[in-house]
Amino acid sequence: MLFLQRIVRSVFRRGRLLDANESKTIVSLVNSIIRYVALIGFVFYAFSVFGLEVASLLAGAGVLGIILGFGAQSLIEDLLGGLFIVYEKQLRAGDYVIVNEEYSGTVESIGFRMLTIRKWSGALLTINNGEVRTIENFNEGRMRVIESITTSFKQDPKEMLRVIEQICRTLNKELSDQLLKDPTGEPIEAFQYIGPESINKDYRGFSYYIVGLVDDATYWQTARDAREIIIQHLYDHKIKMPELNFLTREDQVEV
Repeated sequence: MLFLQRIVRSVFRRGRLLDANESKTIVSLVNSIIRYVALIGFVFYAFSVFGLEVASLLAGAGVLGIILGFGAQSLIEDLLGGLFIVYEKQLRAGDYVIVNEEYSGTVESIGFRMLTIRKWSGALLTINNGEVRTIENFNEGRMRVIESITTSFKQDPKEMLRVIEQICRTLNKELSDQLLKDPTGEPIEAFQYIGPESINKDYRGFSYYIVGLVDDATYWQTARDAREIIIQHLYDHKIKMPELNFLTREDQVEV
């Protein structure tokens, strides 16, 4: 078994058709299959050593065979789920994903039955391949930074639009290297204002959208840098932001 695993690692490391993450993903799946096959083979070998005929045991299993058959359905579902995930390149080792709109983290491996994800907290999460229904992958070559700015109803929209223009110019200047470029080196989608998000955001104020297309490898850092730039501009221009009013209706009447 160890010999076969070494061969698999050697083949995919030397191959040039797949990148490092794709190779690591396929290697983890193949190694998992090898371990399960080796375990089943060892069990059959142990039966033969003790003089038990595997064929007759399987033929006369009866109710036990039916029970195992139901269990095998889940096993086959997990196996096919893992194979389709790898074949369709839905994710790779090292990708940051959200699975089933509930579990998020970095993919560590795809096994014969289990998908393992390292959560932000460091905990290792395992999900049966057959239970994976939706995958939101943050590492597919491009990501769009989307920032929503909500201001007070008392903030002049014309002044806010002038500030947004300055924000976009600063973002495109300071974060130019993080923007996704076309073959000529020009940004595919520079940071820009695309219009109001809402005229009454959560009953708190006006809301505006700023977006920009960046490389997936720099998405998280770029998003943080963009927020810092936006926050500084809002502060420098004394933009009025919504504030929660903790007074009850009775308190407001008394005031």
